[in-house]
Amino acid sequence: MMSLSPNRRTLLRSAVGGAAALTIGGVTMGRATAATAPSATQISTSVLDSTALYFVSYDGLVNNNAFQKNGILTYNGYQYAVWYASDRNATVARRALGSTTWSKVTVGHTLKADDSHNVISAGISPSDGRLHLVMDSHSNGYFYVKSVAGLVSSPASHSWTAAQFGSVQTSMDGVALTSTFTYPQFIVSPQNRLQLSYRTGISGNGQAALAEYNGSTWSNLGNWTSNTGTYTNTHGSSSFRNLYLHGLDYGSDGALHVFGTWREQNGAVTCGADLTNHDTVYFRSTDYGRTWKNSAGTTVGTTGSSLVTVNSSGIIVDSLNPDHALMNQESQAVDSNNLPHALISYVPGRFGQCITSYEAGRIAYARPFHIYKDSSGTWHKTEVPVAMNSTQRSQLVLDAYNNAYVIMPFGRIVAASASSSWTDWAVLYDGTSTLNAFGEVLVDHTRIAQDGVLSILYQEKSTGTTTPSPLHVIDFQLPV
Repeated sequence: MMSLSPNRRTLLRSAVGGAAALTIGGVTMGRATAATAPSATQISTSVLDSTALYFVSYDGLVNNNAFQKNGILTYNGYQYAVWYASDRNATVARRALGSTTWSKVTVGHTLKADDSHNVISAGISPSDGRLHLVMDSHSNGYFYVKSVAGLVSSPASHSWTAAQFGSVQTSMDGVALTSTFTYPQFIVSPQNRLQLSYRTGISGNGQAALAEYNGSTWSNLGNWTSNTGTYTNTHGSSSFRNLYLHGLDYGSDGALHVFGTWREQNGAVTCGADLTNHDTVYFRSTDYGRTWKNSAGTTVGTTGSSLVTVNSSGIIVDSLNPDHALMNQESQAVDSNNLPHALISYVPGRFGQCITSYEAGRIAYARPFHIYKDSSGTWHKTEVPVAMNSTQRSQLVLDAYNNAYVIMPFGRIVAASASSSWTDWAVLYDGTSTLNAFGEVLVDHTRIAQDGVLSILYQEKSTGTTTPSPLHVIDFQLPV
């Protein structure tokens, strides 16, 4: 595999040598040299909840942890959002696209613990038009609710009331999955089946798994990564781990793409760092997550039987040891040419080769990096020349022209054009001082493909440690 080193000359040029910019309504526009250049024009803002639940846990909030992925989504002319209200009730809202008025209901479950991992994830099954929610679990039992059939496929003919949702369950309609459940993510397969990705086990000793809903019943497809095997570097060895996924995305050709990073159980593999994340890996499935291939097309695992391991061949696309505060579960996307892109962040070596404090190191020095595979099969990596100033994650989206947008903590949008091979990164919008956003944000990845609107869900910083604060959605028009 070729070495991936950032193009520092390009970084410097894009950071300090760009043309003059024009600011309109808080949106900083770069040179309008082509109709397909990236742009983000604010078109609306709305309030989901003026007093949403607020507590900080693991440096995050339970209502906008970026690994939640499915906290806001769009289907058939309506947008849906999920969160916990100040009374801890699991809440789901909808609005017609173009409206700033949300209708909300509670679904009969209250958050059991002040743990920001216990997010709500929403999914839609196109075959029967149901909305599904999985919630409130961190390495223990989960809670599941589904709507009546047709609620999202025929929204205008269904009132938005709690009666449209069934009873709260502790299984997927009788399919138990696991008692150590975390990180639910829904995705719809090209077969129109709703798939649920999750982790079974715990941090440093867990496995990625898949379940699937065929329109009437759930089935557990099983685990597809292994938690065992030996990882060894110059510091030491570790025998247990888990794979954190950056996401799951289907291309238009039906292939499923997954990036991830490993977390080791044994801290002996670090220089004394307090985080054991290492390497960015990539997998591809052409049979809806049943078998997994590396970047070269070689099969490296089969769900439910022959599992992917830390030693599987050809899976590393960016090698990095555990000494650089590499973030887990950042973001990914697939472009219109069915080529995979990922966003990762860590402390580059120029700031030190041993970051012992994850929190201090990332706030002071962490930078995002864009990784993508070109049509010849070569992987590329470019540093996004904007400091994170945060311990937290960013989100990656692509517009209709494959321009890339990184939505960073505090409500910052940084973009690069496909025509530059994603090297001309520039800040399009900076809401740091105006939004008062806590940090991580959620992005509606489904809406961009439908009308080119980037919807960002964020929660304001609290005036105290647990004082409820407003939860917002802000919308930007991207090129269409």
